[in-house]
Amino acid sequence: MVKLVLTGVWVCAITLASVYFSVYMATAPAPAATDSKQSALELVKGETITVPVIGDGAITGYFLGRISFMMNKAMLKGVTLPLTEMTTDELFSLLVGNKMVDLAHIKSFDAKAFREEIKKGMNERLGGEYVAEVMLEQLDYLSKEEVKQNAAGEPKKLGAPVKIIEGAPADGAPAPAAH
Repeated sequence: MVKLVLTGVWVCAITLASVYFSVYMATAPAPAATDSKQSALELVKGETITVPVIGDGAITGYFLGRISFMMNKAMLKGVTLPLTEMTTDELFSLLVGNKMVDLAHIKSFDAKAFREEIKKGMNERLGGEYVAEVMLEQLDYLSKEEVKQNAAGEPKKLGAPVKIIEGAPADGAPAPAAH
């Protein structure tokens, strides 16, 4: 009987301590350092672009992509450059000029290196540390045959687009890293 009472008191003490700790942690103020960093950044939404893939002197398919940026607010105030057009041009340069995405080896695609390359290229182009983070919202590949079939209204015989990157649309908060 004594063991039963002591076990009940022990369970009550543990339960009360865990509830107290949970409530304390839930109501604790958030660190101000991340708030100031987030408030210093502004979301610049990218537009959906289509980049042709050229192989053996002909177009073999198309990349469909949408990439947004978290940029430094203070530095953007004085910028009068067309950011959307500049980001589109940089993406064309990366996807057509460099072989960043190898369709034969999609599994080896390094999203982190791709983001860093875009960030580096944009910051070099703008002449400062404007881009803080690159968010890949979508990066798909469609073969030339799939595009022709869709344009002709033929029933689809080939598979769906190759999903290279797909994340949640940017809504002001950084998207989780997709691999």
